[in-house]
Amino acid sequence: MPDLPTPKDAAEAALFSECWDAVLSYADLCTAGSTAATRLAEEAFALGIREARAAESATARATGRRSPRLPVIPLLLTAVRTTAAAWETGGKGHDLDSDLRLWLNSDKAARYTGPPLSRPLALRGLRDLQEPDAALLWLAEVETLPLTVVARRLGLDPAVVGDELAQVRGLFRDRCHRAHLDSPMTAHCRSYAGLLDVVTRSPATDIPEDLSRHLSRCVNCAEAAACLRPHGGGLPVALVGGVIGWGGLAYLERRRRAAEVRLGVGRPEPAEGDGADPRSGAQRARVVRNSLLAAAVMVSLLALAVSMMPFGGSDTDDSAATPTGRQTSAPLPSSPVYTTPEATSSPPPATEASESDGGHGEEPQGTSSATASGTSPDGGGPTRCEVAFDLVNQWPDGFQATITLTTAEALDGWRVAWTFADGQRVGQMWDATVSQDGSRVTAVAADYNKAVAAGGTLSFGFLASWKGRNAPPHDFALNGRECAKAG
Repeated sequence: MPDLPTPKDAAEAALFSECWDAVLSYADLCTAGSTAATRLAEEAFALGIREARAAESATARATGRRSPRLPVIPLLLTAVRTTAAAWETGGKGHDLDSDLRLWLNSDKAARYTGPPLSRPLALRGLRDLQEPDAALLWLAEVETLPLTVVARRLGLDPAVVGDELAQVRGLFRDRCHRAHLDSPMTAHCRSYAGLLDVVTRSPATDIPEDLSRHLSRCVNCAEAAACLRPHGGGLPVALVGGVIGWGGLAYLERRRRAAEVRLGVGRPEPAEGDGADPRSGAQRARVVRNSLLAAAVMVSLLALAVSMMPFGGSDTDDSAATPTGRQTSAPLPSSPVYTTPEATSSPPPATEASESDGGHGEEPQGTSSATASGTSPDGGGPTRCEVAFDLVNQWPDGFQATITLTTAEALDGWRVAWTFADGQRVGQMWDATVSQDGSRVTAVAADYNKAVAAGGTLSFGFLASWKGRNAPPHDFALNGRECAKAG
């Protein structure tokens, strides 16, 4: 721990200690090395605490007014981004992740410091909640802490904390709905605002086709849809994307893994000197940090979640028996923002994997090209396509990869399949829907990217687990026909 300002009491000191791990985790994503990460976290932590205390002083001077500031962890994560931006403008940008530097100099970053009504909807909705409510939502949805742990940290009754969380989700939805209506919108977007409110409230309402098409193309309305469906799978991504922006999905994955390790569910990483990367440290394996996750992923995942959400389904009502004094919203159906193999109902038929004769190193690096040698299941000839497998990043029990395929023929829908040789399992995928049967994985196009022009490319990414060996996949096929390796 760095030297921090002296806390007011032991409770405050304990809270700051709990927050440091989250701050350092995000700072590590934002920097090019562990030394820079620690320095960025220290500066951001000091800045965030100064802002928190300044807000408390302002609230004390204005009796009866609540502070509009974020809960402490989101506030400190925002301070990391703010400090990184100051490094970039102050000549220390070389210590930052290269993709973060691109993001900081883009219109996407300007949105977080621009006019209040143009800032991300989730940020505005979270800030509009009472701070204890916002803290409960963040700890449960983003930090993925068990509700018993959340109750202990916030001083709540463990017996009713689940009901409290259900209420807060409803309150967050209402705040986001109000903020959405206040946002500057085009006439076309405003014409869908009322319909969007209706279909996200009721699990029995089907999504109209024209609204689905609009959500697959409009970033702002897709973002609003994720915020207006608090019981769907898009809320954590919406929250972290709205608060910190760049690297949100990678931060979520790190916090999930950290929570599992704390609870003894996940496998701890090796100690320093036992095969760990000495630059990154044993407890901070570098996870996904490329531009796909930094920008396109947050947008495409939200759009994919909304365009495919099963509004006709039914779910159990987990908002019953809520304490009085708060308004709650009707329960909403569950729908993942990014797809997992378990989410698909019809996995493809398995094909026998051939044993790879090379590439079984435990720490493969860089970009790999995989050759497909499988036959077409429909008996057709080979299609004219090339595929490249890019291992973006890898850590002791998982990895991130991107698959890019170039097709000589125009496509109005695509299905890409491949085989893993070492028991790898896909956990999450974006820009496609995933299913897996044994070693055979199939990715199916989303509505918004199914059309590919002749000579064009399609691309999607995923997170997966591995153990022992992590050879590149093989036997790639496009729509059932063999694909050759790129290059």
